[in-house]
Amino acid sequence: MNTIRLMCAKLHRVRVTSANVDYIGSISIDAELMEKVGILPLQEVEIVNLNNAQRWSTYAIPAPRGSREICPNGGAALLCQPGDILIIYAYQDCERHKLMLEGHVASVLVADENNEVADFFFQTLTPENGQLVFRERVEPSVTN
Repeated sequence: MNTIRLMCAKLHRVRVTSANVDYIGSISIDAELMEKVGILPLQEVEIVNLNNAQRWSTYAIPAPRGSREICPNGGAALLCQPGDILIIYAYQDCERHKLMLEGHVASVLVADENNEVADFFFQTLTPENGQLVFRERVEPSVTN
């Protein structure tokens, strides 16, 4: 099977609300934000801290809905502090031949300073004439 790993969900510029070194692993993310981009509980995510260039991977767990919580746990709590700005990515494996036929859609949520939704859009790969065309910003109404 010929597979390729593609970004499928991104929380861009979310702010760390707390960091809990005593919790056993993971990152707690407001359940509402997870659902908006399609990140599932226990799904692997990669994280970049824009304040200090630290990168790590872990798994997501839902924080209380509407809390706007972003809380790295365990060892990851040592890689950031409250107020740091993170980018959280989730990926999915896709079959290359299916991708060439059906394309791909990734959800992107850009947060404001309070982890509220400042912007939401899709990045897409669309099959056209035997090639995939990347579109940087597709509004939600266009893909529904």
